[in-house]
Amino acid sequence: MTPKMVAGFRRTLSFPNPNPSKPDKSFHVRSASLPCRSHPLIAQLKDGINELRSWESKSHTRTSAWLCDGLSRLKNVHDSFDDVLQLPQTQEALSRRTDWVEKLLEDFLCFADAYGIFQTSFISLKEDVFAAQGAVRRRDDLKIASYIKAQKKIAKEVSKLSYAVRCIGRCSIPVSISDGDAELMVILRDVIEVTVSVSVALFNGITVPFSSEKKSWISNRLKMGKRVKADEGIKEFRQVGLQSLCCMKKKGDEEVKNALKRLQDLEGAICSIEGGSERVFRSLINSRVSLLNILTQYSNKMDL
Repeated sequence: MTPKMVAGFRRTLSFPNPNPSKPDKSFHVRSASLPCRSHPLIAQLKDGINELRSWESKSHTRTSAWLCDGLSRLKNVHDSFDDVLQLPQTQEALSRRTDWVEKLLEDFLCFADAYGIFQTSFISLKEDVFAAQGAVRRRDDLKIASYIKAQKKIAKEVSKLSYAVRCIGRCSIPVSISDGDAELMVILRDVIEVTVSVSVALFNGITVPFSSEKKSWISNRLKMGKRVKADEGIKEFRQVGLQSLCCMKKKGDEEVKNALKRLQDLEGAICSIEGGSERVFRSLINSRVSLLNILTQYSNKMDL
C-alpha cells in the first residue's frame, strides 16, 4: 500500500510565449495536464476542496448542523468535479490514463456502496428512535432495552463502513509520474481525500455514542492505526446516552420529559443527516457515470 494521499501540489503549467517573433527553443512534451489554472471550473473545484479542509478544522463543534454542512460542501465538490470531467481537456487527459479511470471507477463504486448501506441502516435507526419515544412515554423498560440493543447492532454495522472508506483511494494513482501528470493526479487525490474525511466523520459521528462504554467494538478494533475517540460523536447522538434511557420506571416526570426532548432532537438530526447523505450519494453516482463515459468513449475510439 502507498502512503497517505498528499494534500498539496506544485503546478507545472506552461504559458504562451509573450513574444511570438522569438519562439521558445525548448521542446514541448505533450502531457496529461488539466486546463489552465485560470479556468473557472478548476478554481471552483479547488475552492470547494479548501473549504472542506477548513470545515474539518472546526471539528470541535461536532453537531448535526456541522455534519450537514460538511455533507453539503462535499456534494458541491463532487458537482464541481463532475463539471471538470465534462471538459474536453480533462477527458483527453484521462483517456490517456485509462488505468487511473478504472481505479477511480472502483473507488467511486465503493463510496456509493458505503453510502447505500448507510442509508439503509439510517432508515432503521430513524424508525427505532421514533419507537423509542413511545417506549419512554410508557416507561417501558423492555422496549427501551430492545432499542438499545438495536442501536448497538447498527453502530457495529456502520463502523465497518468507516474502516472500508479509509481504504478507498490507496494505490489509486501511481506515485512515479511525469510533471505534467502530477497536476491531474493531485486533483483526483484531493477529491478522494476529502470524500474519505467527510465520510469517516459521518460514520464515526453516529456510531461512537451508541458503543458500549465497557467494551466498545470501535475502540477495541484499532483499524488503520487510529483510535476512534468518544468526542467524535455528534452532539445530538451523544446526548441520548444509552445509560440515560435505562430504568425509566424509576425516573421522575422531569427526567422522562428531558429524555423525550433529546430523542426528538435526535430524530430531527437524523432527518437532516439522511437528506445530506442522500445528496452526496447521488453526486457520487453522477461522477462515476461521467468517468464511465470517458472510459467508454476511449474504448470506442480504439475499436475504430
